Amino acid sequence: MRKTLLLNKDDVHENVQMPELISAIEDAFAAYESGDAQMPPKSYIDLPQYNGDFRSMPAYLEVRGGEYSASQRDSDESRADGDWDAAGIKWVNVHPDNDDKYDLPTVMGTMIYSDPENAFPLALLDGTELTMLRTGAAAAVATDYLAVEDASSMGIIGAGVQSYTQLRAISEVRDIEEVVISDLDEERVADFIDAFEDEFDIRAGSIEEAASCDVLSTVTPVESPIVPREAVGDHTHINAMGADAEGKHELADEVLLDAKLVIDDHAQTTHSGEINVPYNQGVLTDDDIYGAIGDIVLGNLDGRTDADGISVFDSTGLAIQDVAAAHVAYEHAFENDNGYAFDLLGLAE
Repeated sequence: MRKTLLLNKDDVHENVQMPELISAIEDAFAAYESGDAQMPPKSYIDLPQYNGDFRSMPAYLEVRGGEYSASQRDSDESRADGDWDAAGIKWVNVHPDNDDKYDLPTVMGTMIYSDPENAFPLALLDGTELTMLRTGAAAAVATDYLAVEDASSMGIIGAGVQSYTQLRAISEVRDIEEVVISDLDEERVADFIDAFEDEFDIRAGSIEEAASCDVLSTVTPVESPIVPREAVGDHTHINAMGADAEGKHELADEVLLDAKLVIDDHAQTTHSGEINVPYNQGVLTDDDIYGAIGDIVLGNLDGRTDADGISVFDSTGLAIQDVAAAHVAYEHAFENDNGYAFDLLGLAE
């Protein structure tokens, strides 16, 4: 086939089922730590005249039949066995004024998914939906390894688009029954509750109520911490997902210092992750970082132990996750008969 497949938001959503995506992201973390992936640093183009920026995220990933994983999903039929490799790049923006000025989303992404063997562009995908799905899956991987086994309550701070996939993904790895959603925007809270009230015991609550749950996901863009140490439960696992640029910071420093602190990538988290502010101020050092999630997946480091109290996963979002998600989306496009094939390079016979 000499045509490139165009997969829009609906196509990506249909093709990427969460259990399989969680396994693919788990393998991606492990491949990266094993040296079976290439991921140059995320690059930024700052556009202060438009109050926005562009970010490019390239990666190559080789997975060896799921051999890395030690999670409970290894025996699931949802795991996609077999060796595969993939390459791609995501081009994504953050333009906070888009909604008011142009009736456009603040964040939009486009993913180019390529065949590593010959560089043919296999697919162009909606990177926005892909990002939401893989971000939820990343939190689920961390939750699976770091949360208490009997976790049944989940707090979410921030009721934006990311909150939905956080709950969807994490409920795949823990039997979540009670959900507390906290946001200053009452309309967004109401929409979130409407979406999930038939599946969970869900209610609006304060930051303190959300933070006391067994699992907490924070998905806000704040630059001043909103989660105090005294609010966090004694054995709460926190997925810190909101910080994606310098200066952003959701959790009080004391939370980070008291926690088993796990990161996705040292360069990215110290530059633009949840730890970027205290790390660059010298409040937090490398000695305070327990390790990378990939090393836990590989078994090089322990996940949750009986001695652990609070745990934190600092997620910045990695290009390897986008490539793994694009792989899943592309592999299921033909069986689902979706997408639009077109002759991008003029090579079709």
